[in-house]
Amino acid sequence: MVFLVIGGTGIDTVVPVADLPVLAADSARPRGPIEDHVSHTGTCVALGLAALGASVQMIDTVGDDEPGRRVTAAFQRWGIPLRTATAPGGTRRAVNLMSPDGRRLSLYDGRDVPGYRLPEQLYQPLPDGIRHVHVTIVDWARHLLPSLRAAGVTVSTDLHDWDGTDPYHRDFALGADLVFVSGVRLASGAAERILAEGAASRVVVTRGADGADLYTRDGVTHLDAADPGAPIVDTNGAGDAFAAAFLTGWTAGKSDGDCLRDGVIAGAYACTRAVGADSFITRPGLISRRHH
Repeated sequence: MVFLVIGGTGIDTVVPVADLPVLAADSARPRGPIEDHVSHTGTCVALGLAALGASVQMIDTVGDDEPGRRVTAAFQRWGIPLRTATAPGGTRRAVNLMSPDGRRLSLYDGRDVPGYRLPEQLYQPLPDGIRHVHVTIVDWARHLLPSLRAAGVTVSTDLHDWDGTDPYHRDFALGADLVFVSGVRLASGAAERILAEGAASRVVVTRGADGADLYTRDGVTHLDAADPGAPIVDTNGAGDAFAAAFLTGWTAGKSDGDCLRDGVIAGAYACTRAVGADSFITRPGLISRRHH
């Protein structure tokens, strides 16, 4: 199985703070160094897949700027092929405020240019061997969904903290075969509506320390969170790690229960270390933890 991840690279600036929400003050001293990382959701899904031994490639836009050069250099270092177009607004940035218990507040910039379209030569035809595509919710990626379905590949997406009504997410929610979404703000009945109105056969609602729910047309399966085995230090990338592990099982034909179990194990593991290339569970590590 060869995976393609579309969209979702960029630079995260991680600021360790004493607590969330940050007190309303003119200034505050971070509890540790402020650091920049090549990250974002697509990067983390790709790293999670690669750590599990999957073959993965990426397509995205990056700016003709220093952050963009950092992104492309990192992917070269990781050995993950990255095909890019020049982002007219520059490389995406985010600031993540991290509390001591691992909670996160992410502040995303608004540099995506409305109406931008990815050049067709980047995705038509798809790179050789691609069988599954994970589409992040950058605006221009919604326009690729019809051509991906026409190409005969399976498609997944992550709606993150969707509330179940925001129309921005609708194309992604209804256009993917497998939908991940956080339960933090999700309205009651939203997962069922995705199944009833869209292409998805499965909707996975992640609930952090409360585990995850898998919705199918046959009902709902709940699985409690896995024991992380170490203190939680950083929840950045946990949902992406969950998605990567679930995807490797799902595309290999594993049962829903096995996919859900692998997801919660990988998500818990990612919380025990600072986000980065080494924060995702390997296949041997996953196999070992299945039996605990």
